[in-house]
Amino acid sequence: MSGMGKTQIKDRDFTPALGAHWLTPFYDFAIAGFTRERTWRRRLVELVGPSANDRILDIGCGTGSLAVALARAADIVGVDPDDAVLRRAEQKAARAGAHVRFVNGFFSKEILPETWRPTKIVSSLVLHQTPLDEKKRIIDAVHDLLPPGGVFCLADYGRQPTRVQRFLFAQIVQRVDGFENTTPNAEGVIERLLNEAGFIGVEPRTVIPTFTGAISLWRAVRN
Repeated sequence: MSGMGKTQIKDRDFTPALGAHWLTPFYDFAIAGFTRERTWRRRLVELVGPSANDRILDIGCGTGSLAVALARAADIVGVDPDDAVLRRAEQKAARAGAHVRFVNGFFSKEILPETWRPTKIVSSLVLHQTPLDEKKRIIDAVHDLLPPGGVFCLADYGRQPTRVQRFLFAQIVQRVDGFENTTPNAEGVIERLLNEAGFIGVEPRTVIPTFTGAISLWRAVRN
């Protein structure tokens, strides 16, 4: 999750971790404590099924927890516009002995290493905090970048299955990240955008209740 504070990079806005750069050191603790991170991240890695032949792109990689986990079995590139969290990601990868290439910037084909193209793409807890047109841009760009049969694995807030989870999502995530960007997720926009982009198999594979609302996991395949 991130908050409402915004920083510019290359004339574009992004939201720093937890809403302010001074809170970045607490990001991992907050995500682990409030989102059942160990549970959903383990299941996300299982959905990805990384192998030695995979080139995996992590969009909005943050402090690198997912990228480091995947790097044990695959070639990983992590992209994020926040250089502060990328410094933490680099330190985390170094401590784990994991080889991950981190790129500072907004996701696009143009910022990837030359000649490097992913076989799989992942993203976690990013799309819920982006404007609707940016959600669509990212999902369409993911589809265009993947080869036929390529996989997009996503963990994020989607439809809330119970009144309790919808209440938690509203009181915590939406109050922090803003109602305008987060409401489409709760209304099922992720499935719609994945379908419109041309992915198949877009229904959530699992839905995990947390203290901040339910987190859904998708494994969509490029047709």
